[in-house]
Amino acid sequence: MFDNQEIYDITIVGGGPVGLFAAFYAGLRGVSVKVIESLSELGGQPAILYPEKMVYDVPAFPAIPAGELVDNLIEQLKRFEDRTTICLKEEVQTFEKKDGIFTIQTNKAQHFSKTIIIACGNGAFAPRPLGLEGEEDYADNNLFYNVHKLDQFAGQNVVICGGGDSAVDWANALDKIASSVTLVHRRDAFRAHEHSVEVLKESGVKILTPYVPLVLTGENGRATSLTVQKVKSDETVELPLDALIVSFGFSTSNKNLKNWNIDHKRSSINVSPLFETSQEGVYAIGDAAQYEGKVDLIATGFGEAPTAINQAIKYIYPDSDNRVVHSTSLIKD
Repeated sequence: MFDNQEIYDITIVGGGPVGLFAAFYAGLRGVSVKVIESLSELGGQPAILYPEKMVYDVPAFPAIPAGELVDNLIEQLKRFEDRTTICLKEEVQTFEKKDGIFTIQTNKAQHFSKTIIIACGNGAFAPRPLGLEGEEDYADNNLFYNVHKLDQFAGQNVVICGGGDSAVDWANALDKIASSVTLVHRRDAFRAHEHSVEVLKESGVKILTPYVPLVLTGENGRATSLTVQKVKSDETVELPLDALIVSFGFSTSNKNLKNWNIDHKRSSINVSPLFETSQEGVYAIGDAAQYEGKVDLIATGFGEAPTAINQAIKYIYPDSDNRVVHSTSLIKD
């Protein structure tokens, strides 16, 4: 059944901060690891929702931007890139164990692993799309659901859809960077902070309210224009664009959790003190794991990761010497 298929020691479901550190620690222990992430990039909610927000409760960092924290974790993991595989834009639907090996089915492929560590937080994390035909063809080309580097939009005609803090903040920030900025919102009133809206109305941003996206047009994998329609009207406006930012927020869902054959309550997985789930060979850490006294912090998840990794290795190799060695002894730079 597994002929010509690579079987990993550990597969980590979720590429957020806790999943990334777990993957690093697995590399430190010398095992092969695969990370399956539902988004198009690593980092989870800190990287997507608040990369500029300061985080104050990570040990050894008095304060660090969430995006920088994620960048550091990715850089840390590069030390073991030869034994780490990253799979993006894949959502785990089911997994089943046969002959001691898990077959993990995602929306794209099958993966094979000796153990599984679930680090997907409160579920698969995905942007809310425009809902227009052909949208997926342009995603990650010039259609964006979040912004990391404002400079990439320098000199471009940018259209932003949304009415919350992120949409308004991006519009204000890009006003002095892009050639033009048009903000489209389905209501006349914005949900962003009042001061940000005041800055927006005094800026050079073109505001279109109340309008909704109607048709997205493009070629060669790039969107070229967005046609919007005025609410309760037949009036339409075509907006030529170089880049489109969709800021409708993100959703989390653990809809597949019921198919994983593990004991859970709502969106959390019940675990033992060693982060074992009700199915042998499957562990859960971070916000995905629930136990008495659990504190939902990134730092807590970082602490849980080594224990889960060590238990997974002990499960795979029960007769081996599993004594943990400090990193200072393992790594010689």
